[in-house]
Amino acid sequence: MRDGRRPESLEMANPKEDLGSNGGPNPRPVHHRIPNFVGASIAAKNLGELEEFRIASCVKVNPDSPQKQLRLLTLSGGKKLLTPQPRLRTGFFSVLEYGMLSPSTINEACTSVGVAKYGRPIGLDEKITVDLIVIGSVAVDPDDRCSSWQGREKGIGLQGFAELEYGMLRYMGAIDDSTPIVTSVHDCQLVDDIPVEKLLIHDVPVDIICTPTQVIFTNATIPKPKGIYWDKLSPEKLGQIQILRELKNRIERETGQKLPFGLWEKLPPTAQRKRR
Repeated sequence: MRDGRRPESLEMANPKEDLGSNGGPNPRPVHHRIPNFVGASIAAKNLGELEEFRIASCVKVNPDSPQKQLRLLTLSGGKKLLTPQPRLRTGFFSVLEYGMLSPSTINEACTSVGVAKYGRPIGLDEKITVDLIVIGSVAVDPDDRCSSWQGREKGIGLQGFAELEYGMLRYMGAIDDSTPIVTSVHDCQLVDDIPVEKLLIHDVPVDIICTPTQVIFTNATIPKPKGIYWDKLSPEKLGQIQILRELKNRIERETGQKLPFGLWEKLPPTAQRKRR
């Protein structure tokens, strides 16, 4: 389903029409988050059948609700799961493996609470190779050199969490240009007008898009980021993410040079679940 809307307008669209009945599954509301959607488990199944997923030993999956089934498929398939702490506020990444869990705990381990409970936190010095990256998207354009919209504030160019996570993994040597990037979205999240002129050096392109109805190989031509672009990182976001401050201090010590800051940023509110 291609509706021609600009990605920033997705948050203003009718979620009942776009993401499923009653505005999509929990968590709700869908604003200020990667939205959950009806059919997320089918999109995950399609992703799980990819050769890129089947041969992967370690898969990095974002912590959002629509990718929960992917985290479960990763663990139940005997693969190593790498997942970030939500919004990177309480830590960095955690590693989970099937052998660390029991049949009664594997489902809980796919939640943010379970990751904190059962996962092994890692730091910037961890020696790890990630074979596949799964990210969530607010919108994705399969025809426009496969740009993925992570919900930045009106496209002003400041780095979102997916870009920051990607940049830190590049710094660690855990990934490179050849590491496939996949997103799973609802068909209504496919758009055809993410403006190329607003795509910046830190934007993370996707190689494969999985929806409940199709798998799209994008043949991406947008270069993948090489690391953290400090001149695009706002003081506000740096202030809320300890691991970024640690990395910045480390690089400044190693190089003997001060790293730049990006523009001031008004951070969007953290998504809140409706009280029921």
